[in-house]
Amino acid sequence: MTSRKADPGGPMGRREHFSAPLWCVADGTWRFVTLPEEMSEVIRFESGPPRGFGSVRVEVTIGATTWRTSVFPSAGGGPYVLPVKAAVRRAEDLGDGETVTVTLRTLDN
Repeated sequence: MTSRKADPGGPMGRREHFSAPLWCVADGTWRFVTLPEEMSEVIRFESGPPRGFGSVRVEVTIGATTWRTSVFPSAGGGPYVLPVKAAVRRAEDLGDGETVTVTLRTLDN
């Protein structure tokens, strides 16, 4: 389950906040957080022309860690997924299945 709220301002380029579980792909190499469906639809609509693999550049904060990365559409055009690199997981002491609170801002609009 995810929850979402946004800071005042236009629909994208503002900070979006949500919470969702951290999950691992089957081979155990990558960890992701799935964005809420409504947020994904806004990003898809307002982010401009898609980049490689349909990615959208974002700035992300989890806990005290802020970095720039990209979100990617999940298979079949579902919600976007946010990769969470090992350095962030270590810095924030995050484990698989743990609910993560994310602040996200798109950079492509």
